[in-house]
Amino acid sequence: QVQLVESGGGLVQAGGSLRLSCEASGSISSINRMAWYRQAPGKQRELVAVIFSDSRTNYLDSVKGRFTISRDNAKNTGYLQMNSLKPDDTAVYTCKAAVVAGAGTYLEVWGQGTLVTVSS
Repeated sequence: QVQLVESGGGLVQAGGSLRLSCEASGSISSINRMAWYRQAPGKQRELVAVIFSDSRTNYLDSVKGRFTISRDNAKNTGYLQMNSLKPDDTAVYTCKAAVVAGAGTYLEVWGQGTLVTVSS
């Protein structure tokens, strides 16, 4: 019904940048909230950044000043710009969206994840 597809992950050296994208498709009336989570090997999943429908944002303390979350409502797409990457940022990054589907149904949808690897 509604799917999220991430792209933009890969291998980068410490200090480098990557931009992740998360495109929502399907029967979508509106997207209330989009968020990026990450899970490193052996660690619990953590919320990295969230953007609300009014463009308010929140960030994990360790990424503040380095990562920027944004969204393009016309394209039903969210982004995570990651600068000054550190080896500790290595993880699978997954987006999640709170979506109002075309039939008025509220859905919490997850993407499949994209791997970000930062080498030292």
